Amino acid sequence: MIWKGFCSFIVLILATRGEGQLVENFYGSTCPNVEAIVRQVVATKLSQTFVTVPATLRLFFHDCFVEGCDASVLIASPNNDAEKDAPDNLSLAGDGFDTVIKAKQAVEAQCPGVVSCADILTIAARDVVVLAGGFPFVVELGRRDGLVSQASRVAGNLPEPNFDLNSLNAMFAKHNLSQLDMIALSGAHTIGFSHCNRFANRIYSFSSSSPVDPTLDSNYTQQLLLSCPQNVDPSIAINMDPVTPQTFDNTYFQNLVRGKGLFTSDQVLFTDPDSQPTVNDFARNPSVFNGAFVTAMRKLGRVDVKTGNQGEIRLDCTRFNS
Repeated sequence: MIWKGFCSFIVLILATRGEGQLVENFYGSTCPNVEAIVRQVVATKLSQTFVTVPATLRLFFHDCFVEGCDASVLIASPNNDAEKDAPDNLSLAGDGFDTVIKAKQAVEAQCPGVVSCADILTIAARDVVVLAGGFPFVVELGRRDGLVSQASRVAGNLPEPNFDLNSLNAMFAKHNLSQLDMIALSGAHTIGFSHCNRFANRIYSFSSSSPVDPTLDSNYTQQLLLSCPQNVDPSIAINMDPVTPQTFDNTYFQNLVRGKGLFTSDQVLFTDPDSQPTVNDFARNPSVFNGAFVTAMRKLGRVDVKTGNQGEIRLDCTRFNS
């Protein structure tokens, strides 16, 4: 019994230090105001542009799916060969990067060399969801920043807009995320936006027998054709949720039921009978979606994290310390 109690004590100490796992309130004694500092920066940035919300949330997802949640996507390279320079990351909006960089600067002013960029990105991703109307949740912290950021490691590690359900499940499963987690995280598209070229095939060249994807609602198709005419300016982007684009809610799933999913990988969640019941459940019950999203976000935040003596605490999120 004495040995068992001693082991439990050691496990508690290791958890408190973040050695091997993440914990809530990790900075309770070293930077107790970190979450309030980040929240203020995020709120200020959001007051300047709503793009802050989808940009920061997408940045978190792209970071975690390549090298794990270690802020490797924030590294800037003079040779344009860092993770952020990969083709799949070129569409990441600058407002997400700016949010994290400014939050890091504010945190450094009060707690120098203590809080990782990876944790700041995690906090900011939670904050944009809440500020946009999403359900509040507690984040786990204790990540350290990664020491590798290479564009060559990105290809094949992020979901594509033409993925079917099996492809989506396979990619998420690599990170210990279930089909339920994948569908819940797809709900982030309720506040996202996309450039026209990412879905143009669904309205202009879907198949030899039909230029338009038949799973698309006809009225929605007309909206897309008007918003994205052929040879449109590649910088043009449209909301992924045409109904409540600036509110984090379950309308995304209601849109899928109505044939208004923007990507093939969105609409397939409803058209595939294996995932359709979950979409229907989320569409009918916002509380069910909120609960599943929170669970999935916390699981996403654990993907291949560096803790303890791994990695480093970057002083500048855009550069390795040495």
